[in-house]
Amino acid sequence: MMKVYLANALFSQAEINYNAYLAEKIRQLDTAIDLYLPQENNAINNKQAYADSKMIAQADTERLIKSDLLVAILDGNSIDNGVASEIGVAYAKKIPIIGLYTDTRQQGSENNQKLAALKQVAENQFHYVNLYTTGLIKLNGTIVTNEAALLAEITAVLNKF
Repeated sequence: MMKVYLANALFSQAEINYNAYLAEKIRQLDTAIDLYLPQENNAINNKQAYADSKMIAQADTERLIKSDLLVAILDGNSIDNGVASEIGVAYAKKIPIIGLYTDTRQQGSENNQKLAALKQVAENQFHYVNLYTTGLIKLNGTIVTNEAALLAEITAVLNKF
């Protein structure tokens, strides 16, 4: 059994729906995958109930450090704070990490107008992702830009398992 931890923001309905959708796709890859999705842990993530910061940190960290793989969603205005923390823990514990970064603003890297705009104040056409956090991923894994590549990477890790 390969234990996978799926890290993403979980505060809007869109985030919750995407997490559930992606979790199902990952689970469908193989019955040997035991996926932990924090939003499914009602003991700490039932937003109608109460869980303090220590309860949340202990519950999620306990599952993370027992994982064989961290899948971290990097999309959003910036990487979710919790996801960035989970990436740091996984790196420190030498748990392989696959980052999923689908932001469409990364497209057009060969477009001369977009490249020239970088020299103008407030005209960056590309999205910035924190380099320290992405560096931790790259030192202990990889970053992919679409779901098909993510699922292929998870399968490759599973096949080595």
